[in-house]
Amino acid sequence: MQAVRPDIALLEQNGITGIAMPRLGDPSVIPLWFGEGDLVTPAFIREAAKKALDDGQTFYVNTRGLPELRASIRDYLNNLYDVAIDEERISVPGSSMLCITIAAQMALSQGDDALVVSPHWPNIETTYAITGANVNTVRQRETKTGWQLSADEIIDAVTPETKIIFVNSPCNPTGWVMQRPDQEKLLGYCRDNDILLIADEVYHRHYYGADAAPSFVQIAGGEDPIVIVNGFSKAWAMTGWRVGWVVAPKSQGAHWAIMSECFNTGATVFAQQACITALKQGEDHVRQLKDQYEAGKQLLIDKLGNHPAIDLCVPDGAFYAFPRIKGLKSSRRFAEMLLEKEDVGVAPGYTFGEGNDEYIRICFALGPDRLAEGLDRIVRFIDDNHDDI
Repeated sequence: MQAVRPDIALLEQNGITGIAMPRLGDPSVIPLWFGEGDLVTPAFIREAAKKALDDGQTFYVNTRGLPELRASIRDYLNNLYDVAIDEERISVPGSSMLCITIAAQMALSQGDDALVVSPHWPNIETTYAITGANVNTVRQRETKTGWQLSADEIIDAVTPETKIIFVNSPCNPTGWVMQRPDQEKLLGYCRDNDILLIADEVYHRHYYGADAAPSFVQIAGGEDPIVIVNGFSKAWAMTGWRVGWVVAPKSQGAHWAIMSECFNTGATVFAQQACITALKQGEDHVRQLKDQYEAGKQLLIDKLGNHPAIDLCVPDGAFYAFPRIKGLKSSRRFAEMLLEKEDVGVAPGYTFGEGNDEYIRICFALGPDRLAEGLDRIVRFIDDNHDDI
């Protein structure tokens, strides 16, 4: 008896986890590898979860999410973007990554093509490959004004078998942000060609040009072929809570309920209660985090921007930089050696898709003292070891 499908058996752990896990939680390591800062979830959010537990909220709930949470997400989005979303388009099945997985399972069949904007979070490609689909990528371009990619370039990469286009804006790892004209053109193309657009907007509040990044929420109709994914991990410092949401076609609501039943029977109820509080009381905290990250971005530019061995393309959003280390032979070896010699964790570029082995990803969400020390150690490591990496 074969317990694991051959294609599943061939899957590899993503390159960040493989490097980080042996020393995850080690206080001597400056962790610039994962997408989180060093501030715990605010006390008022944690207290809401504790109260929900004390009140006995430990039972099954609606698999699409608590009605109160879905209404709160509706109000949050409507106020932020000046729109009027019907809460029947909103589902809260679990983490944002689970939302992406469910959308893939709903739309893809064996032999279909999925088109992914790259560089991309490594688990995205794996999620689509598990369905039996072929994963194609279209790569962002480095320019003097930042990472760029037009809707026309994405459309040109579509094949007759393409059933999904995946866009992450603001982008992990590059910080690229898709602007409104390109959003409108891409959504219109998907509408005309029966292609599902999956828009990962989890970094929507980490945009350095306005209070929030341009969102497909602002232009998508109630039955447009788009699933807009978001969540609480990044904007509210809730990475360990694993609660995300989708805004999807209204007619798909029952399908999201069924798929949620198959995966985890809905997000944890006391975590959902905490998320309601985050939405209603957390705006000041969201803006404070963004201020810290913007300061971290400037610190990174000051430390790395003029180094002769580093090509730094300044991000427009999210809280990562994806610099190229000139002459780098292996980003995995770089990350392993940096961890061993300097106790600094970074993400190797190769894990973000083909063509990225000269790059590393640096998260600049830490507080200024630890971030500055980590960046100084990276510079020292490059200066001392450039011929060996």
